[in-house]
Amino acid sequence: MTLAQRFDRLAAATRALHGRRRALIALALGVGATLALPPAHLIALLIPAFVGLAWLVEGAGSTRRAFWVGWWFGVGHFTTGLYWVSEAFLVDAERFAWMIPIALGGLGTGLALFTGLATAIAHALRARLAIATPFALALGWLAGEWLRGHVLTGFPWNLVASGWTVVPPLGGAGRGAYGLGAAPVAAASASGRPRGAAVAATLIAAAFVAGELRQSAVDAESVPGVVLRLVQPDIPQSLKWDPKLRESNLLGTIDLTATAGLERVTHVIWAETATMFPIADNAELRRALAKLAPPGGVLLTGAVRVEREPTVRAWNSLHALAPDGEIVATYDKFHLVPFGEYVPLRHVLPLSKITPGDLDFSVGPGPRTLSVPGLPPFSPLICYEIIFPGAVVDARDRPAWILNVTNDGWFGMSAGPYQHFAAARLRAIEEGLPVVRVANGGISAVIDPYGRVLASLPLGVRGGLDHYLPRPLPPTLYARFGDLVLVPLALALLALGALAGRTRRLKLTTRS
Repeated sequence: MTLAQRFDRLAAATRALHGRRRALIALALGVGATLALPPAHLIALLIPAFVGLAWLVEGAGSTRRAFWVGWWFGVGHFTTGLYWVSEAFLVDAERFAWMIPIALGGLGTGLALFTGLATAIAHALRARLAIATPFALALGWLAGEWLRGHVLTGFPWNLVASGWTVVPPLGGAGRGAYGLGAAPVAAASASGRPRGAAVAATLIAAAFVAGELRQSAVDAESVPGVVLRLVQPDIPQSLKWDPKLRESNLLGTIDLTATAGLERVTHVIWAETATMFPIADNAELRRALAKLAPPGGVLLTGAVRVEREPTVRAWNSLHALAPDGEIVATYDKFHLVPFGEYVPLRHVLPLSKITPGDLDFSVGPGPRTLSVPGLPPFSPLICYEIIFPGAVVDARDRPAWILNVTNDGWFGMSAGPYQHFAAARLRAIEEGLPVVRVANGGISAVIDPYGRVLASLPLGVRGGLDHYLPRPLPPTLYARFGDLVLVPLALALLALGALAGRTRRLKLTTRS
């Protein structure tokens, strides 16, 4: 039996699956696709995952059955890919551990609606327009991921493109992460025959080679006269907000900052809620912290900002503190984490947010560009605001770099911080802007506008990092047009799919 015949038999057997067996195979394929994501980056596993998914879609028989194929795939993919969410509920296990099955199950089954939609679209395109399966599935996946990034505030975590950050200089990221994810879906699902597998393997190998060549051909230029000190205290989340330890935690961060070489540093950057105390209305604390702000520079620190009149309100904020103790710029987070920073439908749901305090955070005004002494203008982002393609800078006032302060200590030594870090690298590539990332617990790093990590503090490490600030690139295609770049990509996939479908029909007609 030839290899082609073996492929044909396997394809036929997969298409013929139904009921529970079809659901279990789809579930297993989704689990396999998870291994293509950080930190494993086994992107070759996208080939069997999407080949199998394509065969299941072809054998579904109806758009409704195709939807459930994609839904089961998504349940396996998202439940395993987001397992680390459970770590956050174990920080205060006595109060919140009971929510783990609900949270993880709800995320997995809810996000799977978008993969179900993707396969339903793919089946409809095949049935009504005779679009070849690889292109139909890529179009469906593109639509599903885009909707997942926008519906109900969006959650574009673990886009397929995240796996490709192992080759950061990929030029295709100029289309944005949504567009970059459609290409491997098309290539992988086209591997259902030996010739298609060879083509997909060649494309993947070519992407690696092109990425390595591009990476070695360019150097990241630096901004003259700017040296940043990134401080990663790595305070365990279970201890960070302990009232008895807040002061000692803050003193530990101060000691970590005031180490050798501070005289050469122009700007100090602390992580999300690094002070653990509101500083806007505490002049004494500001003066104490201002001693760490270099002359002519600032200390950039995350802190909770509180207003007490006319009603009590709080924001998750970033302050720029000058050497005289004055706050010269403030940014308020605008993309809040459901159940972490606020409770959706609080008047209906009898639940508490898992972060300290009962007060929901208020929403900031949106992406903005800050200017502070001694630094090029930058776009501040707090925590998971960095995961949203096309929503990380003020398009009317383009910054020169992106600052992402975060606290991944909620997720321990899991895959979560690596996945979060991959999203930051994708935003650098998309926008053509360097990203400086400072975490309490997590991965702190300086990322150049090609997505390369120039220097980093690994997960679980306590320390400081001094590094120069890279220069930006000219605006990329995605920076100029945003998600509009997906329109010609979708039209190209549609045209190629129609051509491939027609060619296949002609071949079948000729054989018969």
